[in-house]
Amino acid sequence: MSADLTWLLVKDNSSFLVKRSGVQFTTEPNNLTNLNSFKYSGLANAKVVGVEANASGKGVVLTTKKQSVSSGKPGKSFQKVAISGSSRRAAKSIVNATARSGYRADLRKAALGRLSAILAAQKPKKVTKKAGRSTLRK
Repeated sequence: MSADLTWLLVKDNSSFLVKRSGVQFTTEPNNLTNLNSFKYSGLANAKVVGVEANASGKGVVLTTKKQSVSSGKPGKSFQKVAISGSSRRAAKSIVNATARSGYRADLRKAALGRLSAILAAQKPKKVTKKAGRSTLRK
């Protein structure tokens, strides 16, 4: 089935669709911005890019769609690569994955934005001790 036909069927009726205050969001996998649009759809497009947090809590998982898998095995159609280490290494991997032979270069900026948000959320927060009243009285 073509991507355009799939989008026409999915855009208004999807279990992932969330409508809030006149804006439509989606919770579908491999949607980088969670906006309900054809460009970012992980269901309708033949080539998708997904960035999500790793289950271990460190690093990210980059998901792309294979082209050579038959349509009878949709579970095996995604290639997932765990990326850990520095943020520069992860960014370079995402840039290389989106740039290879024109594989969705239009999603590069959104993928890097999602990467930086996930890595910022994984950083431990700095704990600062507030001065109590007892230390001020002395």
